[in-house]
Amino acid sequence: MEPNDNSINIDVQKLKKPAYHHGDLRSALVKAGLELLENRDADEIGLREVARHVGVSATAIYRHFPDKNALLRTLAHEGMERLADMQQKAATAVGGGPEGFRATGVAYVRFAVENPALFRLIFSYAPSVSLLDHELGEVGKAMRTLRENIAELMPPELPAYDRKVAALRAWSIVHGLAVLILDHQIEYDEDTIYRVISGTRI
Repeated sequence: MEPNDNSINIDVQKLKKPAYHHGDLRSALVKAGLELLENRDADEIGLREVARHVGVSATAIYRHFPDKNALLRTLAHEGMERLADMQQKAATAVGGGPEGFRATGVAYVRFAVENPALFRLIFSYAPSVSLLDHELGEVGKAMRTLRENIAELMPPELPAYDRKVAALRAWSIVHGLAVLILDHQIEYDEDTIYRVISGTRI
């Protein structure tokens, strides 16, 4: 039996149904950008490629990200959130305290090794932050966590400025280790990373 015109029209309409409901496309584009960063550097990613990855037209992406920098800034922010979450989970897993602080440093380096392009993007496109500033802002979530963890381990009478300097010292160590590994200057060995971090004094 031949299908009537109405059934054909219904099937065509189903095929044309949008893949994403209103409000979901932005999240899908961010997810696609993060997935593409797993295999290439940020400079190699284009808005059209992200749109193709999601399965939408190139014009659709511009409603959420007017240019590539807008997308990369969002990906950098998401990367910082993921880094902070990874550090917090690492600290909680070992019960916090001094061992938890060391775990956050190891997690920082591990994040960089597992997400090299995203790690570099965080510090290339995210707004500059300073551990010596009173307010780090949303993009400084990981840095704020670092500073708060150090504060918990220090004598309460220690001046606030000294706490901030200690946080900057700790950040410099783990960030330096991460960059040295990504630049193939040293090999990644988590036991060595732990020993280097454990040998430092706040």
